[in-house]
Amino acid sequence: MDQLELEVSQRDILGKKVRFLRRQGLTPAHLFGPGIDSVSLQCETANLKQVLAQAGQTTLINLKVNNEKRPRTVMIREVQTASLKGELLHVDFYQVTMTEVVKVEVPIVLVGEAPATKSKENTLVHELNSLTIECLPAKIPNSIELDLISLTEPNQALRVKDIELDSEITVLNDPEVVLVTIAKRRVEKIEEAVVAEEVEAVEAPEEAEAAPAPEEE
Repeated sequence: MDQLELEVSQRDILGKKVRFLRRQGLTPAHLFGPGIDSVSLQCETANLKQVLAQAGQTTLINLKVNNEKRPRTVMIREVQTASLKGELLHVDFYQVTMTEVVKVEVPIVLVGEAPATKSKENTLVHELNSLTIECLPAKIPNSIELDLISLTEPNQALRVKDIELDSEITVLNDPEVVLVTIAKRRVEKIEEAVVAEEVEAVEAPEEAEAAPAPEEE
């Protein structure tokens, strides 16, 4: 697996004062992991955005802390952004040990085209977007491919148990959970009652005009 690099520095500014860092183009971060003391960090927002775009939550990152000789091997655990503007607020890094199993969410990527979808009556329904797996950090895949070629008929489905992965990777999801399925498209039907009401609405004025005028006494 390819590893990315990111330079960070230790952070002294804490609490609500971190907003001043963001104004300077810096993003506050936090590093934690098993057997280590947590560390408050900061890094250049522009560089961090580039790494986030490539890494997701599955790629290992060499985190270079300014006062340390050796980089730390980390994964992105959480990214906080402002709900309205999408501004990057905070990032959590999780330091891994290469000899210890980690649990991670890996995205599912659909490959190819399901033959069943060539019919306009059928549609592909994507039920699950990621799998939860456990493995050594070096074995974490960037994504899990799911080939759709076997889906030839309506109501066919691919389940978690249909995914083939390295023997050293353990999938934690229920094997019977559906990943994708072929469903029939819903055809909208016009109710006869609605048609009847529309006809009455059109004919009513004509009937009113045809009605005889009342006789004068």
